[in-house]
Formats: sequence, structure tokens, C-alpha cells
Amino acid sequence: MKSSVSTATVQPRKPAKKTLKVKAEEGNEHDRFFWTYTEEPHRTRRMAIIKAHPEVTKLCGPEPLTKYVVAFVVGIQILCAYLLRDTPVLSWPFFLTAYIVGATATQNLFLAIHEISHNLAFRSPLANRVFAVFANLPIGIPYSASFRPYHLTHHKSLGVDGLDTDLPTAFEAIFLDSVAGKAFFATFQILFYALRPMFVYSLPMTKIHLFNVVVQLAFDYALYQLASGKAVGYLILSAFLAGSLHPCAGHFIAEHYVFERPSKDAVNVANKIPIPETYSYYGILNFFTYNVGLHNEHHDFPAVPWTRLHKLNKIAHEFYDDLPYHKSWINVIWQFIMDKDVSLWCRVKREEGGRKVGGGSTMAGSGWNEEELGANENKGPIPGVR
Repeated sequence: MKSSVSTATVQPRKPAKKTLKVKAEEGNEHDRFFWTYTEEPHRTRRMAIIKAHPEVTKLCGPEPLTKYVVAFVVGIQILCAYLLRDTPVLSWPFFLTAYIVGATATQNLFLAIHEISHNLAFRSPLANRVFAVFANLPIGIPYSASFRPYHLTHHKSLGVDGLDTDLPTAFEAIFLDSVAGKAFFATFQILFYALRPMFVYSLPMTKIHLFNVVVQLAFDYALYQLASGKAVGYLILSAFLAGSLHPCAGHFIAEHYVFERPSKDAVNVANKIPIPETYSYYGILNFFTYNVGLHNEHHDFPAVPWTRLHKLNKIAHEFYDDLPYHKSWINVIWQFIMDKDVSLWCRVKREEGGRKVGGGSTMAGSGWNEEELGANENKGPIPGVR
């Protein structure tokens, strides 16, 4: 079924094997997710792309530009916080600055930390861990150290129930299955993404987690003393708005929610098409978000930094031309809220497979290897990746 608002879809050239079925019978309110019993598609496509275009491995490795962009955006947010130190919180200048500048900058930093979590700012894992803490400063709340292991597990365990913390729980899906519920979720989704992982599985407190917390609290205290509580409040409000009804926040929903429903006519061979688990977006907002919209490309090759994802798409375009994609993140939010056929149930889940990544006791973390970066397991190390 084509999305009625935001998704452009092209059917695959060849029918694929039947891989998905709805686990529960129609009408069962306790489980209406889409359950599949095969491995996630990105590793399979990665291996096929490497076989067809071995030169894509040369795209992997850190991007030096990242550290300069991060430093610039961190500076913008700290400057704005300082300039607003005496501005009333309940005022249009404060709110509009937080929404237009602050939320956009904070979403940029969210995705900078996402990029850094894949070791794509520096070659040294330790340098990436420390730099992520620096990028975290204007967000106001320490989260970079926890984000990395949860996110890498999301890559290694896409859709795996009990491991992929990007998946909504049945509790969320049941109680937010209405226009009002979905509007509430879209407005407060940053809180869902912050709190949900703790209910799925907990991470051990490691040195990098403690470092993240101590540095962040010290920064917040210094900003409070040197500027004001309003300056700290600006950073917190910016972080909330960045994950609320903001155009750039559309990527949270756009990336993995199913906007293409499976055909009910499973008997017809032509309809046996795997349900899309990941959607890309190629619009202008990628400029502010480290090209996170190229999400199929990113999941296929997590070792390719943001500046080279378009080149990956160009080289292996035949693998991406037929995949469904979103045209607008704003329309994604609107359709998610208003379309009765799109809800928190619209996620692909698998019962097994994958594994946890990270959460080690050292500053650099543990369980980190080329496989997490999307390395070619069969052909040895990827150039530029350590």
C-alpha cells in the first residue's frame, strides 16, 4: 500500500521470498507488530554491494570535518545560552530562539553523537568517546556514553524484541493508538527514547558513563554560575524541542516505522515482497543532520561517514533506486499522527538474532570491532577503519 502523504514507493524488480507474517490474528490488541523470521536486510545488501562494487570499502573511515562542525555548533549553543541569560523564559524571543536555533543545533548534536558513536570523528576509539562527551555539553543532560552501546545494539539487533530499544513496547502501542495518543508521542518522543531503554535492559556504570555525568554536571554548574539558570534552561528547552514537533525530529519516525503495509494477498507470488524495515530521505534537512536521512545507506555501511553516504548511493544506486523513501519529514510527522493505518504498531520485529554491543568497563568501551562498523567479514579489514 502506498503511503498517502509522504512516501514514494517503487516496487522491487523481482519478487522476493516470503519473509514476513503477522504474528497475531487480526483484532488482537495485545500484539499487532509485524513479525519476521529472517535476518535483518542490511547485512545481506551490504555483502551484495561489496561483491558488485568493491570500491565502496574505500569510503569507510573517519571524517575530519566532523570535529570542526561539532565545535562550531557547540559554540553557537553556548553563545545563545549566554545571550539569553537575562531573557524571561516565558517570552517569544526565548522560545523562538530555542525552537529555531536551539532545537536545530541540538538535533545536529544528537546526530553528531550518533556519528561519533561509530568511531567516525577520529581513528582512536578513546578520542571518539571523549569527543562525544564534548558534543553532549550543550544538550544539558548526559547521554552520549549510554547512547553508544544502545545504538550499536540497534544496528546489530535491528528489530530484535528485547534488544533493539528503538522499538516501541506493546504498552506504548496500545495506549497511544489514537490521534491524540500519537500526537502525544510525537510531542514527547524525546522522553520515550530517553526512558524506554531503561525498561528494556540496563547498562553497567562504566568509566566513560561516570566521566560523561561528571563533565556534564560540571559544565551545567559553571554555566549556571557564569550566566544564569535561564541559560541552562535554554539548553534543556532546546533539547526537548529538538525531539518534539520539530521538522528535524521527523527522522526518528521516518527511519524505521512501516509506511508500506504488507499485502493481504499472500497467495499471489507477485505480492510476496519483504516489508521495508528502513526508509531513507533525500531532502534538504539532511544538511542539518549529518545526512541521517540516508538511513538505508547508513545501516548498510555504518563505517561510511556522513559526507560519503551520497557517494555510496551513487555508486550502488541500483540497490537503492527501488527502495521506498520519504519525501518530507514534516509530512512523516503529520501522516504518523493523522493516518489511521500508521501507528506505533507499524514496526517490524523479530524474536531472535542479534546481540548486545558495548557497555564495557574501559573508557574506549568493549566489544568494538570492524563488524560493528559494517566491515566486510569475508574480505578482511576495511581501509581506514581500525
